[in-house]
Amino acid sequence: MIEPAVVSPYVRSRRATLAEGQPISDLMSRALDNPGLISLAAGFVDQETLPVEVVRDVMAHLLGNEAAGQAMLQYGTTPGLPALREAILQQFTSGTSSRETIDHLVITAGSNQLLHLVAESLLDSEDIVLCAAPTYLVFLGTVANLGGRTWSVATDDLGMIPEALETTLQQLANSGDLPRVKAIYLVPYFDNPSGITMPSERVQRIVEIAKRWSHRTRIHVITDEAYRELRYAGDDVPSARDFDEDGETVIAAGTFSKSFSPGVRVGWGILPEHLIAPVCAQKGNIDFGSPNLNQHLMAQVLRRGLFEQHVDRLRASYHQKLDAMLEAADEFLAPLEGVTWRRPTGGLYVWATLPPHIDTGPEGELFDRSIVEGMLYVPGQYCFPAEGQPIAKNTMRLSFGVQSCERIREGIAALARAIQAVT
Repeated sequence: MIEPAVVSPYVRSRRATLAEGQPISDLMSRALDNPGLISLAAGFVDQETLPVEVVRDVMAHLLGNEAAGQAMLQYGTTPGLPALREAILQQFTSGTSSRETIDHLVITAGSNQLLHLVAESLLDSEDIVLCAAPTYLVFLGTVANLGGRTWSVATDDLGMIPEALETTLQQLANSGDLPRVKAIYLVPYFDNPSGITMPSERVQRIVEIAKRWSHRTRIHVITDEAYRELRYAGDDVPSARDFDEDGETVIAAGTFSKSFSPGVRVGWGILPEHLIAPVCAQKGNIDFGSPNLNQHLMAQVLRRGLFEQHVDRLRASYHQKLDAMLEAADEFLAPLEGVTWRRPTGGLYVWATLPPHIDTGPEGELFDRSIVEGMLYVPGQYCFPAEGQPIAKNTMRLSFGVQSCERIREGIAALARAIQAVT
């Protein structure tokens, strides 16, 4: 007698398995489980700055006409609302290149969806994306979930080092892996997590390197510009798009999540022509187009000049919070031997480095001790790909976006106590 097979009710795809264990979910749950904890971990925006009145007024206008309101509550198109795409081009591009039209721009549900769609369109299993060391931890998870590989390139205080990029590409060529390199990923404005803004000369060199090393396979440059508007000092620098003369190398990702409202979930990508159809095909399989009503909202916000007004208020608020964190670091962390941090001029993050013997990761003593002292940070090790540069386990990302200036100061003081306790 043949015994019946035992069927497991817990069958999952490989991608579902790969998606497990992403650190951002655990960090968020720790913060929610400890409501008294001062979280300097989550990269959320300040609740007090969300544009409730602006959205209320614009929505009342949009829905004031029944026929127009019905159209906005209907499905839109996969690439997105033409009026919004045109407004984004006018707002966020230099206007120096006639090649950028709304046909090159796709609206997405935040920039993370754009990054996912691009990765889906470019990567097969075991393909490689080159990233800075450190880099945006959620993108690392996106690539891993698709079966791809992320490979880190050395950085300094100006971001990814072009010479190190050349060396890495040569190493991959020597090992036979160069055809698997499909993209170079940059966060050139107030990098998440390092806070670095890359000089335009360095960005231009990286675009040139990508073009020169595109032999049998094109190597794209993905420029994640989520924080570009959050500048508190200095002048803006050109986008990597400005250095892509034929428009076939650079993929730009933008979003209103940090500069207006994450709840609206409107982002966009400006794509090379050969990627428009693949990205739209992937997107069509997912959602038939991003939320139509929210696109009409953002088109009106841009058209009326309300976006610039809101960004001005954001900059003033976040600048104060950045100053509060840096002043607290000067007061509480500077006396501790071997503790250093970068001083960004925008964004939402400060990157700190501790003495080599202090493990800031979840298995180290400092992480739990910091929670005992009343604060939470993002361990820097989460921001390093598994391949390439060594993982710096003595680093951390500190976010000043959510907490008040007083709570930021208290959080840094708690961190200093924790460091002292494990030193």
